[in-house]
Amino acid sequence: MKGVVLAGGLGSRLLPLTKVTNKHLLPVYNKPMIYYPIQTLVNAGVTEIMLVTGGNSAGDFLKLLGNGREFGLKHLSYTYQQGEGGIADALRLAEHFADDGPICVVLGDNLIQGNIAKAAEAFRAQKTGAKILLKEVKDPQRFGVPHLEGSRVVSIEEKPAHPKSSYAVTGIYFYDARVFEITRALKPSGRGELEITDVNNAYIASGELTWDVLDGWWTDAGTIESLLAANQLVAQTGANRMEF
Repeated sequence: MKGVVLAGGLGSRLLPLTKVTNKHLLPVYNKPMIYYPIQTLVNAGVTEIMLVTGGNSAGDFLKLLGNGREFGLKHLSYTYQQGEGGIADALRLAEHFADDGPICVVLGDNLIQGNIAKAAEAFRAQKTGAKILLKEVKDPQRFGVPHLEGSRVVSIEEKPAHPKSSYAVTGIYFYDARVFEITRALKPSGRGELEITDVNNAYIASGELTWDVLDGWWTDAGTIESLLAANQLVAQTGANRMEF
């Protein structure tokens, strides 16, 4: 299984911090933000990763990360997203890199206390379809929210005014090679973007989506408030822990 880290976007919710750099290069406690999703993949046994980035600071990722040797990677590849077409649009750029194999996708501003090793093993055994990771949150309306019936995800709604559960779909996804066929068929949402929620709903419609609940804390770092929370959480407990 290969890994894809999505680190594009303009980071407008973090202005003025992002006037001069990509948000994923901002510090979270003692490391650049981008280190955390890469380590999430490494801890799940992934040794080949593609970084999808964009904007005016794309070259800074190469200066910072080089060939990924610091993380023990076999290959760290890079690709560039023109404009802001959404998460699913960014994911499409990884099709040739995936080479018809399974992928684990992590959003570049997602941090976790623990690891996804068990979920990765479960998806390797699952072999086809998709798997998402959920986490109970206080403000689900900020995220994609699953409608659950027993052990089944019936649908996922993006940033709903009236959430059907208290769970958020975290920015960690496992997909088989069919994901690229799905992204090619997507239509832009009302926001003018190709939504990852629509990708997940396509897998739900074909009965091929499984889910697990993530252990330990999880946060994004895409707003001033969540960036502060991420710094505090990492300072208190550390992140990307194999045991906790």
